[in-house]
Amino acid sequence: MSQYHQPVMLQESLEGLNLNSDGVYVDVTFGGGGHSQAIWNELGTGHLIAFDQDKDAVKNADRFAEASAQADKQSSFTFIESNFRHLKKYLRFHGIGEVDGIMADLGVSSHQFDAPERGFTTRAEGVLDMRMDQGADVSAREVLNEYAEKDLIHLFSAYGEVKNARTLVREIENFKLNGEITTNKELKEIALKNAPRGKEMKYLAQVFQALRIEVNDEIEALRDFLTQAGEVLKKDGRLVVLSYHSLEDRPVKNFINKGNFKGTDEKDFYGNPIRVFDPVNRKPIVPTMAEINKNSRARSAKLRIGRKR
Repeated sequence: MSQYHQPVMLQESLEGLNLNSDGVYVDVTFGGGGHSQAIWNELGTGHLIAFDQDKDAVKNADRFAEASAQADKQSSFTFIESNFRHLKKYLRFHGIGEVDGIMADLGVSSHQFDAPERGFTTRAEGVLDMRMDQGADVSAREVLNEYAEKDLIHLFSAYGEVKNARTLVREIENFKLNGEITTNKELKEIALKNAPRGKEMKYLAQVFQALRIEVNDEIEALRDFLTQAGEVLKKDGRLVVLSYHSLEDRPVKNFINKGNFKGTDEKDFYGNPIRVFDPVNRKPIVPTMAEINKNSRARSAKLRIGRKR
């Protein structure tokens, strides 16, 4: 499973979860199973629940479930094929009211980046897809070709922090006069015409990130998940979240540190802070240079840990 995706800050994540061998833990981003495997190894009579909506991850989970069933252990494993924004509903469906810890790795997996047909990468030609859930109705192709100009400007500005979003969208609209944009190669060529000199790769990453976030409704899904995580964790339970860009890290930071997504201090009648978590680490944990040298995709990672109040 490590070939699918190399887990980032694995040991730091495990320490953050403060695992009990008989506890109930949730990995809401199963992917290649790297974090799940590490959690599973620490369980004795505990229960591991994993979520993922990606069909490729489901195949990994099937293999993981088969191996765990054959293991000489009393712990159990349950896989749920769903987006983590439905955390509370599916836990309730499986008769689970509270859990001891929740792990979330918000990064796109190495496998998804390396599979051209998924459309996430700028390095190889593929169709404009970018759906985490391959059964979802809207792909990047529909977004680019069917959204109104003002909506495209908004998404590139808000989700990619593209400074010349209006100019980029004008170029996109000009291309569409001769037909649809259907491949990531075509989008890449359009974007490069507008990229700042010397910052072409960063610009491409911003453009592709914005589309991916829109296609998968990632920011709203993250907010839904964080809110529900606070509701299903036991007192002193741990929430461990790995994020890879500021649009992800900001809501995680604000919710753990302040109890809301605005990042403001709110207090009750007695002056006590109103929040669900106490931050275990005020500043995010970042990967060591040794890890970055082994896995370049760890470079932008930030790890935040919250303890349920």
